[in-house]
Amino acid sequence: MDVPLFAWLAVLAAIVAMLAIDLFAHRRAHVIGVREALGWSIVWVLSGITFGVVVWNAWDAEAGQQYFAGYLIEKSLAVDNVFVWAIIFAAFAVPREFQHRVLFLGVLGALVFRGLFIAAGALLIENFSWILYVFAAFLIYTGWRMIRTRNEHVHPERSRVLRWFRRVVPMTDAYHGQRFLVRKQGVLLATPLLAVLVLVEVTDIVFAVDSIPAIFAVTDEAFLVFTANAFAILGLRAMYFLLADLIHRFVYLKVGLAIVLVWVGVKMLLLDVLYIPTTVSLAVVATIIAVSIVASLRATRGQGRRTVEADPAGAFRVASDEEVAALEPVLRRRRAAASAR
Repeated sequence: MDVPLFAWLAVLAAIVAMLAIDLFAHRRAHVIGVREALGWSIVWVLSGITFGVVVWNAWDAEAGQQYFAGYLIEKSLAVDNVFVWAIIFAAFAVPREFQHRVLFLGVLGALVFRGLFIAAGALLIENFSWILYVFAAFLIYTGWRMIRTRNEHVHPERSRVLRWFRRVVPMTDAYHGQRFLVRKQGVLLATPLLAVLVLVEVTDIVFAVDSIPAIFAVTDEAFLVFTANAFAILGLRAMYFLLADLIHRFVYLKVGLAIVLVWVGVKMLLLDVLYIPTTVSLAVVATIIAVSIVASLRATRGQGRRTVEADPAGAFRVASDEEVAALEPVLRRRRAAASAR
């Protein structure tokens, strides 16, 4: 698959433009409701599908199928990421109107880190073809581990990253709007929102370690791996606000995701023994995810939306108007030396 430089530049420009549009649309902090989240989710999914059609027509059907298979895998695995975000926000009692800013920066960081991981993975595969078997074994182990721990919950308050952050970075206990840093009496302090952002970024990196090898099982073309990841990730914020209060209903989804990881791992192991067409891989992944979702919704029918509960990571509050007004500028401007002399 020959991908010209202008195609890479066009994709990067489109991603930057979409991020800018999303940031502009949510420039003011507000609670994102289900209707708004659904609208944005449709926009992002249609964007991903449209790009897949472009790939299909610009190159060939095989490239298009590889893109859609990778997109479906990444989108499915991203749901688990969304659930972890919901638990982190609940543990820190983050007001809903402040959550979008964290997720925007989290997704931005995820794009950068996944781009680096994809470049490293493509380089390893090109120079050490046996690394595919390592990826395959890792995916099978991850799927097995996911099934074993399917009923366990994430506990952000026990995170080593959080303990390190609190030990190294002075932090206030109050949210000051969407600020990540504030200055009080000359001391620069992190707000709880910065600690949340750090945990979200670390979570993204951990999930990338699972998802990047998975997509290499369906295609080794870096352009398709990156674009499938990018378009799947771009819709994560809207997906979060759409699904965060429905975590309790997807009781079998984690099992389905685990089976997907095992499937792509086995497919990768058999790469030199048995060729499995991309169409078959796409159909298997779609079927597994669809069955797990339908089974989950049937098992939990009648249950409505409810707020996620989590063990508190601390006692956090929203700063009063007086506290916000008393803040000092984070970036102090240097006074003119002439006036001081």
